Amino acid sequence: MAPELDSDDSESNSVPKLAGLFVDMFCSSIIDVAKELDIPCYLYFASPASFLSFILHLPVLDTQNQLTPEFAESDTKLVIPEDGYSCYMYHALRYTQTKGIVINTLQELESHALNSFSTSQMPRVYPIGPVLDLVGSAQWHPDRAHHESIIRWLEDQPSSSVVFLCFGSMGCLDEPQVREIAHGLERAGFRFLWSLREPPKVLLDQPDEYTTIEEVLPNGFLERTSEIGLVCGWISQVSILVHKAIGGFVSHCGWNSILESLWHGVPIATWPIYAEQQLNAFKMVKELGLAVEISLDYRRGGNKLVLAEEIERGIKRLMDGDGEVRKKVKEMSKKARMAVMENGSSYTSLGTLIEELANNF
Repeated sequence: MAPELDSDDSESNSVPKLAGLFVDMFCSSIIDVAKELDIPCYLYFASPASFLSFILHLPVLDTQNQLTPEFAESDTKLVIPEDGYSCYMYHALRYTQTKGIVINTLQELESHALNSFSTSQMPRVYPIGPVLDLVGSAQWHPDRAHHESIIRWLEDQPSSSVVFLCFGSMGCLDEPQVREIAHGLERAGFRFLWSLREPPKVLLDQPDEYTTIEEVLPNGFLERTSEIGLVCGWISQVSILVHKAIGGFVSHCGWNSILESLWHGVPIATWPIYAEQQLNAFKMVKELGLAVEISLDYRRGGNKLVLAEEIERGIKRLMDGDGEVRKKVKEMSKKARMAVMENGSSYTSLGTLIEELANNF
């Protein structure tokens, strides 16, 4: 017969205890809630460690009258919009009040940035990436038959022969830039799959699907490229990157897109548009040598137009002109997969985090 429990024991065993509360990078005010409830609070940072390092350094710059002597004596510009600056300053100060920071990256990819966090003032950092949705959302596509027709088209293409152009769930370009891309693709002459979307009609809304693609493309473009190319609207990016026909990826350099492309061993041509994507693109091209450059500082709606010849040059380097980048990407793909396997760097880091959470009880 089981021993009887007194009322206090029974009540304590019936109420689950929280081992930790994980907050998003823009929800740092919830740290106060966790403190009030005496729950260990952790930050989940979905962007790269290099961007986290930049954010955490803002208070240092601020306490030194906005600029360090090194900045003040150089021609380097540190231009941050005032609203953005104050926002990131607030979050940076809150991040250091957590018990730990979980980052969607891996030691082998961002060793320098991750090693810079090893100070007594910093919470413990747990790189557990790449954290990826390898299934994708193709099954939820409103026009599943259209998606399947794209996959069938890819099945008819030679291995690693298609350049894939996609600018993310919020990515879209203005009509003059769309026409330059079309001219660049035609001049480059490679097979291509282009996810093309119209800028939203309402600020901060999702990009729209073009009702008539022909209206925004150069006259006769679809007819002239019908044998080598396919233009579509929204598509499940990860279900395309995994396909053997894809040989290169023109990307906005969102961090999730970068991790997906590295996982599948597909080299990137960089075309950042917003958020921290410029930093990501610079890191991939200049620091890591894992991408080729089409642009490093493009912003939709700005004055800069990436011309057809720049696009042609970037695509040619991506597809057949830079074997060293392709080789490095394949090597990083292996490292990313090993990182999440048993005894890998991210596997071990996640295990350490789980052990800490267990000790919080």
